[in-house]
Amino acid sequence: MNGTSDGPAPAPDLGPSVITDSDEGLAPRAGRTEPPAYRSVFTTAPLAMAVVDAEGLVVSANDSLGGLLGTDPETLAGSVAADLVDLASDAGTWHAYREVLRGHRSRLRCTRRLKRADGHSLWAQVTVEPLAGSGGEGHGDSEALLLSVADVSARRELQERLRHLQMHDPVTRLPNRALFFERLTAALEAESYESGTGRIGVCYLDLDGFKAVNDTHGHRVGDRLLAAVAERLTRCAEEAAQARSGPPLVARLGGDEFALLVEDSTGTDQLADLAGSVLAALQPPFELCDRRLSVTASVGVVERHTAGTTPTALMQAADTTLYWAKADGRARWTLFDPERNANRMTRQALAATLRPAIERGEFALEYQPLVGMEDGRVRGVEALVRWNHPQFGVLAPNRFIALAEEDGSIVPLGRWILRTACHQARRWQLAHPDEPPIFVSVNVAVRQVWDSDLVADVAHTLEETGLAPELLQLELTESAVMGSAGRPLQVLKALSDMGVRIAIDDFGTGYSNLAYLSRLPVSVLKLDGAFVRGFQYEAAVSEATGAGAGTRTGTGAGAGEGAGVASPADEVIVEAMVQLAHRLGLTVTAECVETSDQASRLRRIGCDTGQGWLYSRPVAPDRISALLGSGPAGVQAGVGNP
Repeated sequence: MNGTSDGPAPAPDLGPSVITDSDEGLAPRAGRTEPPAYRSVFTTAPLAMAVVDAEGLVVSANDSLGGLLGTDPETLAGSVAADLVDLASDAGTWHAYREVLRGHRSRLRCTRRLKRADGHSLWAQVTVEPLAGSGGEGHGDSEALLLSVADVSARRELQERLRHLQMHDPVTRLPNRALFFERLTAALEAESYESGTGRIGVCYLDLDGFKAVNDTHGHRVGDRLLAAVAERLTRCAEEAAQARSGPPLVARLGGDEFALLVEDSTGTDQLADLAGSVLAALQPPFELCDRRLSVTASVGVVERHTAGTTPTALMQAADTTLYWAKADGRARWTLFDPERNANRMTRQALAATLRPAIERGEFALEYQPLVGMEDGRVRGVEALVRWNHPQFGVLAPNRFIALAEEDGSIVPLGRWILRTACHQARRWQLAHPDEPPIFVSVNVAVRQVWDSDLVADVAHTLEETGLAPELLQLELTESAVMGSAGRPLQVLKALSDMGVRIAIDDFGTGYSNLAYLSRLPVSVLKLDGAFVRGFQYEAAVSEATGAGAGTRTGTGAGAGEGAGVASPADEVIVEAMVQLAHRLGLTVTAECVETSDQASRLRRIGCDTGQGWLYSRPVAPDRISALLGSGPAGVQAGVGNP
C-alpha cells in the first residue's frame, strides 16, 4: 500500500562523513576524516543502502542493495535513485521526496513494490533521510542523503493473508459484509464513476426457510448448503460478467443473506436478468451429506444513478425491496418502487406519531345511523374514528388502525373511542328525553381484549358517563370472534352478563362457523356489505361509493361501498342467514344499504336494521341530533347526508 511516513528512521548513523566515489570505491571527502572501518561497515551491512547526492543520483550502493535488486552494486552508481525505488509513481510521494532533497523535510518513508532485474517483484520499505553531518533540514543548502531499502515481502504477505481472513466469510469463502461495503463505498466515490455508466445495482437475496434446514438437519448441513449456494451464485456472476466492468461482486452479508454488487450497471433490465438467473440457479436440488435439499430465495433488486447515492441509502432500499419480495410470496425477485417506498415511509411516519397524536387530541369521531327497517327510526349509531393529521389531513381508519394494532396503541385509542362515544350517547339521551334512547356501537380490536382489562374499562366508562349497559354495543369482526376461547370468550361473556350487546361485524366473510355461533354471547349479526350489494343484479348498477362500515375499533369508513354486479343467489344467502339468526335469538343489521330497492328487499326477508348511505353518511354529532329531532321522515329524506 503506497504512502509516506515520518516514523523513526531505521538506517544507522554512518558517522560525520559523506561517502563519495573514488578509484578505490569509497574515499573520504576532502577536509574530513573518515574512520578506517567505515567503508567496510557500509559495504557489508545487511541493510540495503545507497548514498544519494543533492541531485538525486546514486553516489554509491552497498552489496545488499545490489543483491536486493538482483544487479551488480557497481552499476547502480549514477542511477536516478527515485527510479530505482519507484518514488515518482504517485504525486504525494514524489513531492515528499523532493522536499527531503531540498532539505525542507527530515525524512521520507514509504512502501513500494519493486521489480528485480530477473523480473521477480518484492515489497520494500524505502527510507530517505539526510546523512548525519552532511547538512539537511535547517541548513542553508542540502547535501547527501542515505537511501535504505528493507525487504518486507514476508510481512506484506502475512498482512494480506490476515486481511483476506478478515474480509472473507470462512464458511462460503466469499467476501463478507465489511469487504462488500468497502467496495460499495469505493464504487460510489465520484472519481470511480466519472468514466463509467454512472449507475450501480444490487441484488440482495435471502434464502427462504433456511432456519428450518438448520433446525432439522443441523448447522453442519446448513453450512454446506450455504457454501453450495455461494458456488452457484459465483457461477451466475461469472456468466453475467460485462466486458468492461467484470463480474458482479458476490458477498455473504451474514446468516443466509447474500448480495451481488453490479458496478457500472446498464439499467434495471440487467439487474432483473441477473436476479432471474439467480433464482433459476437455485432451483435444482442440492445433494449434501446424503440428503437432497431444495431451497428458494427472495431477491430485492435496486438499480439507480450513482450520483447522490450513499451506501446506506442503497442498502436500505435493497433491504426494503427484499422484504417486499418475501411479503409478495417468496421465491421471486422484486424491483424497488419509489412510490411503494413513499407509502412505506408514510406508514412509518404515521406509526411514529400515533401515540403522541392520541395525547394531543388529534382524533375525532363521526357517527353513522343504524335505522329500523320497519319504521325508519334511528335505533343506534356506529362510532367511526378519524385522524385529523397535521400533515396528511383527515385520515380514514384504514390508514392507521392496522398500525395501532401492531404497536399496541390501539389500547389507549380504543379506550378514548369508548369513553367519547358513551359520553356522546348520554348527551343525546339527555337532549331528547321524549325520544327512545339510541344505542352507540363501538368497534373493538382483538388486541384490546388481550392487552387490556376491557371489562373493567367498559364498567368504568358506563359508570362515569351514566349510560345504561344496554345502550352500548361492542363490535368485533367475525374472524376475531369465531373460535374464541380462553380469555376472549371469558371477556365476551362478562360483557354480555353486564348487559352490553355484542355484535359480529362483517358476518359471512370469515369462518362462518354457525355451530360455534350458538355458544357465543352474541346478540347481533352485521351482514357484510358484499351480500347487500349483490341485491343489485339488474342491468343498472348503483354508482354510489363510500367509506365502508366499521370493521375494527372505530375503523369503519361508513357503510356505503360502491356496488358491483353480483348474482341473485346473494339474496337467497342473506335470507337464509337472517332466518338462522332469528332462530338463534339474534337481530340482524345489513351494512352498505344504498338504494330503496335494497331496503325493500331486506325489509321483506326480515332484516332488523340497516346502515348505509341511503340513510346517512358518517357525520358529526350535531347532524345525528338533527336526525333524532326529525323522526323517520328525516331519515328517509337523508337529513344526515351533506
